[in-house]
Amino acid sequence: MPASAATAPSAPADLARRIGGWLSLYRLLVPAALIGTRVLAGTSFIPVPHPDLFIGACAGYFAAALTLVVLQGLRGAQPLIQPLPNSVLDSAAVGLILYASGGVASGLGMLLALPVLALSLLAQRRDGLLIAAGATAAVLAPQVLISVHSAHPAGFATAAMLSVVLFAIAVSVWPLTDRLRSSEAELRRQEVDLANLAQLSEYIVRHLRESILVVDPEDRIRLINESAVRLLGEGARVQAPLAQVSAPLLELLARWRRSTDTTGLFPIQDPTFIGPDGAREIRAYFASLGERSPAAVLVFLEDTSALAEKVQQSKLAALGRLSASIAHEIRNPVGAMSHAGQLLGESAHLGAEDKRLTEIIRTHAERVSHIIDSVLRLSRREAARAEQLSLADWTDAFREEFCETMELSPERLSLTRPEESFEIRFDPAQLRQIVWNLCENGLRHAMGPAGGVIEIRCGRRRVSGRPYLEVADHGPGVPHDQVERIFEPFFSSGRGTGLGLFLARELAQANGATLLYEPRHGGGSVFRLVFADPNRWTGEIET
Repeated sequence: MPASAATAPSAPADLARRIGGWLSLYRLLVPAALIGTRVLAGTSFIPVPHPDLFIGACAGYFAAALTLVVLQGLRGAQPLIQPLPNSVLDSAAVGLILYASGGVASGLGMLLALPVLALSLLAQRRDGLLIAAGATAAVLAPQVLISVHSAHPAGFATAAMLSVVLFAIAVSVWPLTDRLRSSEAELRRQEVDLANLAQLSEYIVRHLRESILVVDPEDRIRLINESAVRLLGEGARVQAPLAQVSAPLLELLARWRRSTDTTGLFPIQDPTFIGPDGAREIRAYFASLGERSPAAVLVFLEDTSALAEKVQQSKLAALGRLSASIAHEIRNPVGAMSHAGQLLGESAHLGAEDKRLTEIIRTHAERVSHIIDSVLRLSRREAARAEQLSLADWTDAFREEFCETMELSPERLSLTRPEESFEIRFDPAQLRQIVWNLCENGLRHAMGPAGGVIEIRCGRRRVSGRPYLEVADHGPGVPHDQVERIFEPFFSSGRGTGLGLFLARELAQANGATLLYEPRHGGGSVFRLVFADPNRWTGEIET
């Protein structure tokens, strides 16, 4: 016998489990059927010289088979199939049944054929021959014992033929065993490969920098990676309803499902929404998973704030040189105007009204000078000179200054803030420039029954707890096709230079804040300045 045959690996666990299950069922049915036939048909069907031994052997075979089934159930996934010990049980039980029923003449010797076939499939070739030898002994031993007590011994030829058949069964399964083992091994390798691919895919999805989630037809999250959790908040978990995680995203998904084009190209004009933290502008892309309707949807989320910042940096590189040269050219005339206004204000012949006008000249000259300094620092990417400010005190002072300078009644600049006092970290001059620009834009576009009322609202974001300041107006709002361009340099709807909002966002980013736009309910615009997280101050603003 070749050495490779003697050292062949045992059958795979799945094959052993399946064969063991069928063999256990056979062991339970055979003794039960023999006992039932004996009780119902008596001796007319199977003549039994030793009825008590026949019943006892069948009952013992049934009990042993039932015990093996229970033990295998307790072992769980590990199969309790050892070919040689199991063959001893079958050979001993069937040998006793043969002796009690009068030998091979009863025809019950063929009961060993199936156990030999099953156990030979699970055993190595050498063990298969031992199993066939044990079955042959179980056939011949009862015949020898019967011949001792019989004057005319017979049946040895039948027993010999049955033994040859049992050995032939054990040998004939060798090619089938090799093929089954090869197939099972290949399936096992494929299962391992698929499991590895599944783990690799899950790892890649969860650690992708791109934000991905899968939403089922019931609008529950089925899969989400860490990047998407950072965008949507800690409440974005598997099985969480999308309505609780992000109602704006659910609304966009519903609009996409109602659209006629579900190829993955978003047909809606504005596929963006504000993140739960109020500081991110997120763009959503959808793709259907499957052809059934409704089907699960794959959602890609893109943080347009981060993307816009990269684009802005590239634009700022070119704009910086231009703005720096312009600022240098403007500084000297502004300085001369400021000095002239100061000299004029010192004249003794001026009345109160003229002095107030010279004060306005001086104030605005200083303001322009501060703007020039900010543009120069911005063009050189200098760090903002952040200070710790009380937002409530700052907004009170700003409202008073803005109304006085713009000659507005206090009712034209509405101020709403919570009773609690909280602090922010920001460059005071740059914060003033941002909010002043937003309020001036609001006044310029004010219309409707509310008149030229500008609303300033302060508070904390409910999800992130970050402080924010909103400037809302009652104007016509920004057209949908211009929303993504309003923060671009030199983009203007016809009024102004187009630098105000661009500089405002740049100054906000220089202070670790985010400036966002969203339509106001009832008409108008809302510009929200979300400040840096106060719990993550590190002493300096990152630029």
